[in-house]
Amino acid sequence: MKKFLVLTATVAALLGFTACSSDSGSSDAPTATVRVENMSYSPASVTVKKGDTVEWIFDDNGLPHDVVESSDETFKSELLTEGSYSYTFEEAGTFDYHCTPHPMMLGTVIVEE
Repeated sequence: MKKFLVLTATVAALLGFTACSSDSGSSDAPTATVRVENMSYSPASVTVKKGDTVEWIFDDNGLPHDVVESSDETFKSELLTEGSYSYTFEEAGTFDYHCTPHPMMLGTVIVEE
């Protein structure tokens, strides 16, 4: 068993795998996370840089919610009861959004240069 573990560790090292690697420059990793729970977006406002990704995580006891940009639907998720939705902001500006079935749920993403 010990030889197997040593061999596995050696192969992983040769291939460049690490158990604790973190790539903060990865475009896949969200810069900001918004929780969709308790009939609200939390935090209600986030500020990111152009090119950053925002991830919304849905967890509101089975209630369906979405994320829809208010002016022209620049971004729009499906109705979700769980899971997540991500959007990468390529332009600077202020993006207000809401939940279609619950219009009192409002949020804002501020994207800086």
